[in-house]
Amino acid sequence: MRAVRLAALASLVTVAPVIVAPAWARVTLVRIDRVEPFAPGVLFDGTGAYERVIGTVKGELDPADPSNAGIVGLAKVPRNAVGQVEYTADLFILRPVDPAKGNHHLLFEVLNRGNKLMVNRLNTLAPGQDTNDPRTAADAGDGFLFRQGYTLGWAGWDPNSPTRNHGMIAHIPALPNVVHEIRDEFVSETRGPAMKTFKLSYVAAGIDQVARLTVRAREADLETIIPADKWHFIDARTVELLPYGTTPAPGAIYELTYLAHSPWFSGIDFAIERDVAAYLRFNRDDDVGVPNPTGGGIQAAFGFGISQSGRFLRDFITQGFNRDAADHKVFDGVLAHISGIGTMFLNDLFAQPFRTRTQHEDHTMPENAFPFSSAGTRDPVSGRSASLLRGDPVDPLLIEPNTDAEYWQKGASLLTTDPRGEHDVTVPATTRLYLIAGSQHTGRFGATDARGACANPRNPHDPYPALRALLVALDLWVTQGTAPPPSRVPRLADGTLVSFAHLAAPALHGLVPPGPPDAIDPPGDWVHPARATSPYVALVPAVDSDGNDRAGLKLPDIAVPLGTFTGWNSYAAPFPVGEECDRDGSSPLFAATAVTRAPGDPRRSLAERYGTRTHYVALVREAADQLVCERLLLPEDARRYMAQAEAVTALH
Repeated sequence: MRAVRLAALASLVTVAPVIVAPAWARVTLVRIDRVEPFAPGVLFDGTGAYERVIGTVKGELDPADPSNAGIVGLAKVPRNAVGQVEYTADLFILRPVDPAKGNHHLLFEVLNRGNKLMVNRLNTLAPGQDTNDPRTAADAGDGFLFRQGYTLGWAGWDPNSPTRNHGMIAHIPALPNVVHEIRDEFVSETRGPAMKTFKLSYVAAGIDQVARLTVRAREADLETIIPADKWHFIDARTVELLPYGTTPAPGAIYELTYLAHSPWFSGIDFAIERDVAAYLRFNRDDDVGVPNPTGGGIQAAFGFGISQSGRFLRDFITQGFNRDAADHKVFDGVLAHISGIGTMFLNDLFAQPFRTRTQHEDHTMPENAFPFSSAGTRDPVSGRSASLLRGDPVDPLLIEPNTDAEYWQKGASLLTTDPRGEHDVTVPATTRLYLIAGSQHTGRFGATDARGACANPRNPHDPYPALRALLVALDLWVTQGTAPPPSRVPRLADGTLVSFAHLAAPALHGLVPPGPPDAIDPPGDWVHPARATSPYVALVPAVDSDGNDRAGLKLPDIAVPLGTFTGWNSYAAPFPVGEECDRDGSSPLFAATAVTRAPGDPRRSLAERYGTRTHYVALVREAADQLVCERLLLPEDARRYMAQAEAVTALH
């Protein structure tokens, strides 16, 4: 039996029934290339077998339709013979072979740079087991999403996403005759392998143009212009340093300002996800009678996103795309994980949605646009008052979990304070916010503490057991009206949310301490950014004498810790020492005994704080049982924590 069998509650579902009337969402044609078994031979408990449905969708947008009014430049897009704007997008669905055995709920993930993440993360696959083309039993992990009975859906949206390793994309119109000065930023080895050349975001308007390439070590440094004889265009999408064989310095920020042409109408990407999800939710077939590939009968739809795709969903909501052309609510509930206060650099010409702003890189790219919170607040820059939610019937129920790293790098404190960081705000009853304490942005099952570019051991803590429980809670909220547990976040009122100056983190021998969190800047000219004093104030979670969070949703291994687990880290040489190491945390462990404790380490050893393994296991059990009671941990995950606790070798 599955731990929580949502499909068994189907008779009580109160959301709108499936619509079988005309195709209001403007997906006009669905082409199914193949239907084939997923995880052949595996019958998931309660749901049975699954299958893969792979194809493409074609859609049309009416520039005169009010639901498309917010798409920048849509009136200028070339149209087809009937005056519509066309797009095509890759489509991928995992569905129960027998729809009657599913839970009749669509879980639609916004792709992250063309990649599917939710199966890997929510089904506890370890790094190295990841797949962007799930097909085998191994790709199903522990089967959580399939045991729940979801129909899983993805549609390509970014025309510039990598297509290697089964990346999914969309094809949208561009304007070939539009030329504009833009800026690209390149940093080598901080978020990926060493660069040999710089790949441009858009096609350069001539490789003999007068462009400007600069370099600096840190974001706050003044740029140094690289002489024209020290670099050149290889072609209209590629630049390299000279003399030949010169490679970018690790961590240095290179910026190219150049004339580019042929921007995509990237706001269409929001409409693609809206219309494909709405089609899968509401429609029986396409314009030529091809049946809806979900198998029909979808009774609730959920939007899911991690990091970039969570920011996509935040922007999707506030820009009004959760309403389709027929005034339906597209997603009944949205789970946007590790998004901080970010939105997307998307609905603009020459958009660069792959950017993610941090203290060191992409810092002056558009991402953090007011409103930040689902609570209504006033912007000290523009003077206007607004909320992430629109306050109308198509607002989804919203859950936003974040890790510590989003407080240090993504301004997550502004989800619960006014923009000046002076007062707590009250989020609406339709929103839940959670700090998953002791976690970093990329933490997951099977992660290690390998330093990478960081000075301290990174934080491998896995926040996804909380996400599994929160998905179940969101589903019950939408379908049964059962509200999730109250938000768990640090607050000014109780002293658990503080300025960096009042953090009072313990000084640990050999551990590089944190610097200030990333500043949240007002929006401005991203091509020629100006440095300005920001009125926005980002705060951080207060910590205890060990350096662990005082507030938040504490999973058992953080509630009963084996060390200090943070959302901050610092770069190590040759990277920019002293700046926050991307979105990584630190994880200095406690000594096993007082004798083995390092000089200068004020933290009690494991033996001093827990005594025996038996006592430690009992404390973990108590923490796990409490979270299960509060619906913040699933029973199956509580059992995993118990097995891990019993396997700890540092205690006897």
